[in-house]
Amino acid sequence: MNLLILGCGYTGQRVAKRFLARGARVIATTRNPARLAGVGAKIIRTIDVPEVVSPGMLVLHSIPPGGPAHLVAHLHGFAARVVYLSSTAVYGSATLVNENTPVDGGTERAQLRLAAEDAVARGPWSSLILRPAGIYGPGRGVQESIQRGEHSLSDTFVSRIHVDDLAAHAEAALISGLEGAYPVADEEPCTSLDIAKFCAGLLNIPLQNPILRPSQRIARFASNRRVDGSAIRIALGLTLTYPSYRVGIPASLPA
Repeated sequence: MNLLILGCGYTGQRVAKRFLARGARVIATTRNPARLAGVGAKIIRTIDVPEVVSPGMLVLHSIPPGGPAHLVAHLHGFAARVVYLSSTAVYGSATLVNENTPVDGGTERAQLRLAAEDAVARGPWSSLILRPAGIYGPGRGVQESIQRGEHSLSDTFVSRIHVDDLAAHAEAALISGLEGAYPVADEEPCTSLDIAKFCAGLLNIPLQNPILRPSQRIARFASNRRVDGSAIRIALGLTLTYPSYRVGIPASLPA
């Protein structure tokens, strides 16, 4: 089994480890080669993708829009299965999201994601689009940002998925024949205020007003979305290790 990971970062490195444990050969592009040191994957540059693709290859594509162009074109004639990690941003202003929610290309961010999804879906291979909610885990999430004062105290809802559970989705997706596009999230959406209170209590730090930096920081907290990811879990036969931030965040803290 050969797996190519395009954009082997926070989630991809965990997928790589899962496939290496299966005895697969894993080839990966990454912006941070040090992240994959000792993992066992072969690290290549994106310009070298045409040299390493092979017939029947599985591909996890997790490079966001704005990354190297034309990589998908190099997969033609080689890839048997492509899974693309997209984003729930494609649902626009929808506040309740499930597998039947229509996409909304009303923002440039959503348009770029939908174009990337379309390039994968139209390819001559079996494909599946995963649209994860906010990804958190060790070193990433409100448990980290609240210590820098970069958190929100709003009453808008946010959905999340622990990085290890997302990696399990990607692994199962790559070896399945399921097609289409599905949102991915855990079982407990919550408000930004609720999770900030939880993290402050867990870390034994005072809950203070956040440091509001200009527009990009505020925009990060602008969505109000509750995501139901049960359909993809049922279709892939998965059970979440971290069904809620209440168990996922404590597990993500340093020992």
